Amino acid sequence: MNLRLRIFSLFTLCAMSAGAMAADLPVVQFIATGGTIAMKVDPVTKGVVPAISGDDLMQTVPDAAKYARIEVNNFSAMSANYVEPKWWTRLTKAVDDALARPEVAGVVIAHGTDTMEETAYWLDLTVKSDKPVILIGAQRNASSPDFDGPRNLLNAIRIATTPEAKGKGVMVAMNNQINAARTATKTHTADVETFKSGDFGFLGEVWSDRVQFSRTPLRRQHIDIGSGEMPRVEILPMFGGADGDLLRYAVDQGAKGIVVQAVGMGNMNVSMFEAVKYALGKNVPVVIATRVPNGRTMPVYGFPGGGKTTFDAGAVMAGDLNPQKARLLLMLMLHQGQSSKEALQAAFDR
Repeated sequence: MNLRLRIFSLFTLCAMSAGAMAADLPVVQFIATGGTIAMKVDPVTKGVVPAISGDDLMQTVPDAAKYARIEVNNFSAMSANYVEPKWWTRLTKAVDDALARPEVAGVVIAHGTDTMEETAYWLDLTVKSDKPVILIGAQRNASSPDFDGPRNLLNAIRIATTPEAKGKGVMVAMNNQINAARTATKTHTADVETFKSGDFGFLGEVWSDRVQFSRTPLRRQHIDIGSGEMPRVEILPMFGGADGDLLRYAVDQGAKGIVVQAVGMGNMNVSMFEAVKYALGKNVPVVIATRVPNGRTMPVYGFPGGGKTTFDAGAVMAGDLNPQKARLLLMLMLHQGQSSKEALQAAFDR
């Protein structure tokens, strides 16, 4: 065999071997929904705008081929504009369809950070599979020299192919840190270490040599989406001087549920308390959350508008769910036909 033929044979064997190794890797579906991770600075307007696809993003992480075979699903271009119940429902179906395939190890979703925690919690409540679903984004756009998207994307692919990630529910993974969907919240407008879980802490971390989990989220539940449109649920804030008129207006305009962003352990002034009683009198369930980042709402204070008086009047305590996540749980429960105080409180206490 001459030298040229031997070299060709070696290249052929290497290619065949590499192909066989790639075929043995699990599949990870990458769902691109837009956000800062898919944006660049427009040279004319100088503003940051949608600019790159999921396929473009995958080009920034060639090392992904070491861990998985990647499928790209260009689901939408700008998640901040699309995030609503219909969009979430379609996304749940896309995730369920992907995870139902035995060769798919997990799903990675690129998403805008502004509403990422809501989408993550929605999926945690509605996705059927126990395979990992990881949401990622970027705080710096793709025009930035220190663009954080590629690191977050590669980390998420590594998490999706880690056996220990199974059964952890939906996760938010940015800045090498892994948060549970139920507790993750955005805490800084620009810092790359924006997602945190308050008193609950991270689920784990991504290191150069391993993905390491420290705990498993225990407070998880599944709610079947079913069919039909989701009920309208509004969030109304308590603040100094709030008069409750907007709450009454929401009820009169057809809201099927109300979340009050109260203060402290779930307190409000008398005007808001009277509006809460108005809603309850119209058989519109009211859930009391808090604007305080840590802790929970509890029926403690007995003055008019205190947490105990609203609870005794028929309102539900959101516990440690923030208002935006309390809205999602209330919406899904109402969609299931569960509107009694007992059923709702049981769901929030789980």
